[in-house]
Amino acid sequence: MTFSIIGTGNIAWFFGNRLMTARHHCTGVYARDKNAAKKLAETLLSDKYGAISEVEDGEADICFLAVSDSAIAEVATLLSFKDTVLVHTAGAIGLDSIKQAAKNRAVLWPVYSILKTNMPNHRNIPCAWEASSDKAKRYLLTISHAITDVLFEAKYEQRKWLHLSAVIGNNFINHLLAICEQVCMENNLPFSTLLPIIEQTFDRIRTASPQHLQTGPAIRNDETTIQQQIALLERHPNWQRVYEALTDSIKSSMGVAHR
Repeated sequence: MTFSIIGTGNIAWFFGNRLMTARHHCTGVYARDKNAAKKLAETLLSDKYGAISEVEDGEADICFLAVSDSAIAEVATLLSFKDTVLVHTAGAIGLDSIKQAAKNRAVLWPVYSILKTNMPNHRNIPCAWEASSDKAKRYLLTISHAITDVLFEAKYEQRKWLHLSAVIGNNFINHLLAICEQVCMENNLPFSTLLPIIEQTFDRIRTASPQHLQTGPAIRNDETTIQQQIALLERHPNWQRVYEALTDSIKSSMGVAHR
């Protein structure tokens, strides 16, 4: 199949490289930054690149709108597709955001953190999809198998909740680990000493529910330890609030039964 890409960020590079490797042909790359578009186009062996306003209907079977969530609706106003299937790649944005831009529309959202500087080399990347028509569904599923082995349909209402879960499970957890790293640095402790218990946490949830694995002072209702640790964070009031909020959440969701 043929595809074009609008955008030059992480998802654009990831999708583009996967599709090219599977021998789908890139007809062009378009972006506000023409130099960035040229760089990606050259990587994808395409000799066409330019501004978003230069995208043509029928140029490709599928056009991936791989821009930031906040830019999707704005960029869509520049497009008018009757033949090309337009696919945006955002989890928390509905199909209606591109309704005026294309007759055949779809979503393909990787439930995965993608960085073009460290792209995954495996195919176990869950991707949620939704399509507005039979043609959009057929084209999307045909080309998506070049990207992943894990495809599942999820409507907008489902994707919103899944996106929220991904933010908590990825972005928030990463921030908590950054706090751990900073605490260790401030107290001349090697962050590496925490890696085994962090790895243990993620290994355990492969075979059991996180709800049943909770340990620590909150679930034990150990107020002495809790208050001591809150006091240790006195220089970091934001971290104190995070600690208190998570402690309260654990208590309310799990109860305070001793463990």
